[in-house]
Amino acid sequence: MSVFWELVAVYSPSVVLGALFLVSFHREPRQFRNAIWLLLFVMTLSATLLMRFAQEWMVLPLLVVVALTPLTVIVFLSVNALVVIRHEGVSLATLLPALLALALSAYLVFYPVLFVLHAPRWLLGVGALIVCEGLWFFFTFAALLLYSWFYRILPRKRRYDYIIVHGAGLNADRPTPLLKGRLDKAVQLWNRQGRRGTIIVSGGQGADEVVSEAQAMRDYLVKDLGIARDSIMMEDRSTTTYENLRNCKRIIDARSVAAPGSAPASSSGGAQPYRAALVTSDYHVLRACEYAHRLGLRADGIGSHTASYYWPAAFIREFIAISRAHMWPYYAIAIIWVLAQLPALAGMHR
Repeated sequence: MSVFWELVAVYSPSVVLGALFLVSFHREPRQFRNAIWLLLFVMTLSATLLMRFAQEWMVLPLLVVVALTPLTVIVFLSVNALVVIRHEGVSLATLLPALLALALSAYLVFYPVLFVLHAPRWLLGVGALIVCEGLWFFFTFAALLLYSWFYRILPRKRRYDYIIVHGAGLNADRPTPLLKGRLDKAVQLWNRQGRRGTIIVSGGQGADEVVSEAQAMRDYLVKDLGIARDSIMMEDRSTTTYENLRNCKRIIDARSVAAPGSAPASSSGGAQPYRAALVTSDYHVLRACEYAHRLGLRADGIGSHTASYYWPAAFIREFIAISRAHMWPYYAIAIIWVLAQLPALAGMHR
């Protein structure tokens, strides 16, 4: 019995965190908090297993790996930035891996430098705040990276009434290779379910585009892939991912309400229930699905392939967009830091 309770005590943090993840995921897979629960579960379970089963000879190699990980990440991001710039040219988007590498480098040396320079106490306090904010930043980056991969590999065996394809820029009046990948993935899904369901191409006309993205996407589906026009609907007013989904939901809801003989989905509305698939690039799936959840759109994310060299830059951009929508932890850390400084400030004024 003592062995049993010992195991319960040792594994209880992992069990609790694993249960929290499963409950949260079951209620709604498209939530930011799922990424946090999943990484905490993996971290606690890994630490527990290492403490129970690791041999002495494993300790030094593990410490070396942990110590070298930040350096490895910095080198990888720097090299990736050069590769992306060579393929895509110089822009803020292609510079993101280099900027993250620079931020990580500065983060690692910032606080030690303050100590070496004997910085004043108030500056050390500010440095502590930056360290805490940075810990949350890099923790959530790792969490979203892990959960994004996990969410994308989940099997999708549903039949979808609507397959929404997100726009991604044009070459003149033709889809870019990235956008073609999304359209090809949508058609692959459509064929797999017996060519049933409606494909919705979504994207407005940018200032530098000769036609709307939706128009170019429909032309590609009809002329290049032989899809019948009556299987395609267009949403050609949106300029952002959120607008894509909001406008598509309006189109679908209006069509569902107007469908002859439709049964009410609930007592509050007359639309018949439906399920949608959001087809976008694999790095973009998680954010699109989170927006869909906010809008009340019942949808699963389906990712199309992204060139490996471009994936880090694209994911960093997605991470920044998701973080901007979940800023409250950064504010909470700052408030806690201010409260922690109050006793010291009070002592200075006595």
